[in-house]
Amino acid sequence: MAPADCAPLLNHSLPVKLHKLHKPVLAYGRFIAQYWRFKKLAAAGKPRFALKWRERWPCLADGTAATDFDRHYVIHPAWAARVLTRTRPAAHVDISSSLTFVALISAFIPTRFYDYRPADLRLGQLTSGQADLTALPFPDGSIASLSCMHVVEHIGLGRYGDPLNPDGDLKAMGELQRVLAPGGTLLFVVPVGKPRICYNAHRIYSHAQIVDAFPELRLREFALIPDDPAEGNLLEGATAEMVARQHYGCGCFWFERVK
Repeated sequence: MAPADCAPLLNHSLPVKLHKLHKPVLAYGRFIAQYWRFKKLAAAGKPRFALKWRERWPCLADGTAATDFDRHYVIHPAWAARVLTRTRPAAHVDISSSLTFVALISAFIPTRFYDYRPADLRLGQLTSGQADLTALPFPDGSIASLSCMHVVEHIGLGRYGDPLNPDGDLKAMGELQRVLAPGGTLLFVVPVGKPRICYNAHRIYSHAQIVDAFPELRLREFALIPDDPAEGNLLEGATAEMVARQHYGCGCFWFERVK
């Protein structure tokens, strides 16, 4: 007989755990059946590849009716790339945005990428280095084309090994403003909606909080990736009122420093 202190586990937790295991167990059962059907089909023809059970690599969650994707991290780089095709800079500097983004744009724009945790990514027209966004190693007004996307919301929360600082994001935005050249462009992306901190993942900002953080810059364009895909993937010309209705939207700000 089980000890008395195990009774709650047996009576409550075990059925819950079995329920949670139900779908994965069924999915793995389907995988096994599929494997043997495929093996039989392959053996009936002229096999072109080795097929061994010990080399299996189960992918159990991909047989969906539609392809799922992270709307923030797919759409905001697409927005930024489209802006860069309009501005056509001679060179571009990115601070800590998606590695996929900088790898792709470096195909047509010489790009310098900097991160607090440097990435060993080396491609033609792409250089990578280390930089602290709260103390950028660039002179005032020295960068004509700059991006920092889905980054500032993390600064000061310690998630990436950076020092704790409740105002770290403000310091970072101040640095981006400081280094932007006259006539220069800043592509800036953060989560938007009701202002709050989801510690230690990120901050979420109102439209006004971001605009007010860059008093020396002019907001040229604003686009919103809304919570609800039914509203659209990217809403260009979005308003502060639309942002206020979001829970975890994605705000895409195109700033420029007037000459």
